Amino acid sequence: MDHDHLYSLRRTHPGWRLLQAGNAPMVVAFLHRCFVVPNVRALPASELENALEDYLYHLRARLGDEAYQQGAHEYLAYWAADERGWLRKYYPQHSDEPHYDLTPATEQAIQWLAGLEQPHFIGAESRLTLVFDLLKQIVEGAETDPEARLRDLEARRDAIEREIDEVRAGHLNLMDPTRLRERFLQMADTARGLLGDFRQVEANFRALDRQVREQVATWEGGKGDILDQVFGEHDRIADSDQGRSFRAFWDLLMSPARQEELTELLERTLALEPVTELAPDPTLARIHYDWLAAGEHTQRVVARLSEQLRRYLDDQAWLENRRIMGLIRELEQQALHLREAPPRDFTMALDEPAPRVELPMERPLFSPPVTPHIEQQVLEAGEAEGDVAALFDQAYVDRTRLQGQVRRALQTREQISLAALLEQHPLEQGLAELVVYLALATEDHRSVIDETRQQTVYWRDRDGVARSATLPQVIFCR
Repeated sequence: MDHDHLYSLRRTHPGWRLLQAGNAPMVVAFLHRCFVVPNVRALPASELENALEDYLYHLRARLGDEAYQQGAHEYLAYWAADERGWLRKYYPQHSDEPHYDLTPATEQAIQWLAGLEQPHFIGAESRLTLVFDLLKQIVEGAETDPEARLRDLEARRDAIEREIDEVRAGHLNLMDPTRLRERFLQMADTARGLLGDFRQVEANFRALDRQVREQVATWEGGKGDILDQVFGEHDRIADSDQGRSFRAFWDLLMSPARQEELTELLERTLALEPVTELAPDPTLARIHYDWLAAGEHTQRVVARLSEQLRRYLDDQAWLENRRIMGLIRELEQQALHLREAPPRDFTMALDEPAPRVELPMERPLFSPPVTPHIEQQVLEAGEAEGDVAALFDQAYVDRTRLQGQVRRALQTREQISLAALLEQHPLEQGLAELVVYLALATEDHRSVIDETRQQTVYWRDRDGVARSATLPQVIFCR
């Protein structure tokens, strides 16, 4: 706070320039009326111009036609110019109409002027209680001794139990109206100040976004260097005390349980008689929705920063592709120039003039060659001398034996699956015997074949080779 710094601050800080302006009372009163009192985040240009025209009309009716002779459009353009910086003019996404928002410096100046007025009373007791609560939170949050933490928790538990006993005995310790009004006013000032905190965090990210755009426009090095610098600056803001506090506040506010709790507390507080005597602003009942809108606006600023980085990468990739195409054209032009008189001392061996592409799935599977052996002979008429019954008895399965195995298994249980039955009586004739089991289950109306579930059965053939089959689950029932 030395002389040179304050002298420079008076010339460059928008809030100080606002306090020095000749029409500062009109500017501050109008901006306080349109933005601070209704707790509005941003306003369209048409709506703000209409409000300023009405405000100037009433002022000229009281002060004369010579007061504030410029129009609303000229005033807004003057306030949003870089030389003043009292308003921020921007175009929201998917909108052709400009919007206006307060800058953090202007809000600080308005709050300082509002603090010059003598309040209804000084909340000394509530502020002292807040100081004690904050000191306790600091000490408890920095305590590393487990025994000390346990003693504090036990003391708080004893105090809560004593309070519970007093309430059960009918002794209620209520706040008097003065203390209720004192704490309500302090809560209202803190709640309204949070919107200014959102504006300050958003201003920091906008400054970073502007810095990124300037660096991208003038950068001639590699992409990795500028991305490392940009992300480092982004992390520096996000990991600062203000960034961490904003992130913790946003996580707490996005909790649905916290939102419902805050809504209920505001409704119960505004319904108290000592609070209604103060004629509080009705917009306080939805102050947390204004916080959500302001927080979403801040998050969109961060999203635009990421979009700018992505656009920069796309532009750089396009430039690199353009450079590659230029090199290819230079090679083609050089080849055409040397076509009539190629260099004689330059030779190169090529296996093929062009590469061949062979995909693995295009190769056919191996097929063993079939070499049929045909013997030429003459069949003579006659009668068979061997027993042809062996041709019909090659794979005979005894259905009666399998039915008996199923009945014996169901004597001790209500149902049994085919897999469990085959564990007791393994397949002896392989797949043919398994087909007979399926035929028995199909013919019996009490059996169940579940197509939605699969089961795998195992057996060994006559050569000792392990076999398996996957089929729908079959359950035999009594």
